[in-house]
Amino acid sequence: NIKFSYSGKSPYVVNNFSLEISKGERVGIVGNSGSGKSTIADLIMGLLIPSSGEIQIDGINLHSNNLYSKEDWYRNISHVPQDIFLLDSSIAENIAFGKKHIDIDNKKLMEAINKAELSSLIKNPRDAFNIQVGERGIKLSGGQRQRIGIARALYKDPKTIIFDEATSSLDYETEKEIIKTIENLSRDLTIIIIAHRLSTTKNCDRIINISNGKIIY
Repeated sequence: NIKFSYSGKSPYVVNNFSLEISKGERVGIVGNSGSGKSTIADLIMGLLIPSSGEIQIDGINLHSNNLYSKEDWYRNISHVPQDIFLLDSSIAENIAFGKKHIDIDNKKLMEAINKAELSSLIKNPRDAFNIQVGERGIKLSGGQRQRIGIARALYKDPKTIIFDEATSSLDYETEKEIIKTIENLSRDLTIIIIAHRLSTTKNCDRIINISNGKIIY
């Protein structure tokens, strides 16, 4: 029963929204621009606090409990947005974002690279540290930038990944390839795909249609 507005005087962006997601489930959330999809993603991630209602993790209120902090939840969730922020640095440093060169775990790095299907570009850790992405990733294709975003999410070793319009700026063929990569990820991961195109979410276990911050059927 989540309600959310960005100020007390503005209308609800999310209104009486309820959704239960099970571990390992793949859920698509679909709707037009302005329907409230990305706000719902921010609520799930704990970045926004509901105006009323509760975000619960295993039945425990995310924003008010004595068992864990929001930071504990942040460590268990990764986010892949439409536009991946890239440092003018190596692929390795962009995947292990925020880690110093000396602190990057090569085994975890290569696992993330392989799962994100970047192995055609990167054969070993040396490649990952030597290949530079350029300013804003100018040396990479759109698909490669998104795969680095996926690898970054996986390097964090999350329990849940939210893909928020992660393929909407790609051409049709590249989007198909990225969707296939997402489909091949471990079923132990809970995956939430936010999209405005139904085709992006067609292989999800469930598809939730959103309009004006509400589920429509």
